[in-house]
Parts: sequence; C-alpha cells; structure tokens
Amino acid sequence: MRIVIAEDNVLLSAGLEALLGARGFEVAEVAADAGALVDAVDRHRPGLALVDVRLPPDFRDEGLRAAVSLRARHRDLAVLVLSQYVERRYAGELLADGRGGVGYLLKDRVGRVGEFVDALKRVAAGGTVMDPEVVSQLLARRDGDPVDALTRREREVLALMAEGADNREIAARLVVGDNAVHKHIGNIFAKLGLAPADPGHRRVRAVLAYLDGGGAPR
Repeated sequence: MRIVIAEDNVLLSAGLEALLGARGFEVAEVAADAGALVDAVDRHRPGLALVDVRLPPDFRDEGLRAAVSLRARHRDLAVLVLSQYVERRYAGELLADGRGGVGYLLKDRVGRVGEFVDALKRVAAGGTVMDPEVVSQLLARRDGDPVDALTRREREVLALMAEGADNREIAARLVVGDNAVHKHIGNIFAKLGLAPADPGHRRVRAVLAYLDGGGAPR
C-alpha cells in the first residue's frame, strides 16, 4: 500500500516513516504542509494519506481541509487524520461524504503500534475508524435527537461501529451471537432512517449521525 504522510513535526514524521516502512507500507513522500500534501497526492496517487489535522502556516485545520478536498478529487483515496485533541467537528467533516475509507485518531494512539497499524489497514480497506476516546466523549449527548431512540445495547453497538469494529468483533466484545449483532444493527439503521434502498454507505452514515450530535443523516 502506497502512503503519503503529512506531518510538520520532523521527529514524528521520521518515526512514522520508519514504522510504516517496517510494516510493509510504501511511503511515497512526507509532506510538511497542506500545499505539499496536495502536490504529493496528485503526483503519487497513493491509496492512503496519513494527515495531521493542523499544519503550517496557521496550525488550525489546514490538514483536514486538504484531506477533504483531496477525497473529493481522488475518489479512491483513503484518509486517516491525526489530532492532538478530541474535536468532534473534524470527525464529522471527514465522514460527511458518506463513504468509507476514513479514520480519526488521537496522536497518542500512534504509540500503541499494533492498534495504530490495524487502524491504518482498516481505513485502507474502506473501513471507518474513530478513536475510542472520541467515541467515549460522544456518549454524553444532547436530548431530542434520533440516537436517543436507541436502546442501551444499540448505542453500545453503534459506538463499536464508530471505532471500526466489524460484526464479528462487536459480537466478541459484547459477548453476544452474530445474529444478535445483525439484529441490533438493523434496528439502528431503521431508527436512524437509513433504509435498505439508501444508496449511501449505511454503516458510515449511522456513525455520522452519531458524531453529528443526532442530526438527520444526509
């Protein structure tokens, strides 16, 4: 898998390059700012971009903006963004196109090498991965949104979906059968208004509804 890294911290970018190279990723280029990231993706056409949310010159959301723009132009580009802090709107914006192949992790997660590499592989394969800390902070929700209609168990299932767990993993972590997980997910889709004929990626759209604070799925 060819990958482009966008990270301005020299030590972190060098560490990421070495780590990913040793795990079988082909690091095509390391970009230090958003403009260089765009140029690198346009030039190398990687399958995956690993992007710091905040990049020079202003260290606000340049990396995220570049990632969203690049996904609009390169439909097969998977993106995993790294952030120092939990910022829910970044996760929501990343998921807003309703496709998979996206992830949002806190930088602390990089030190947990196994989890980090697994997240990269999930995203590269078209999955959706949200940092468990992001998910846990979203459990305290506002009243009056569609997610309030979910049962406690359905909310647990949706939280694990947000972390990128597939049905088998959800069943194992909740110690229930595969059929039970399938039923819970069906109920989640129904309660969030995601009909089987919905042309979007229903799993991603359910997670987006969760991250949006319960706004109607787009």
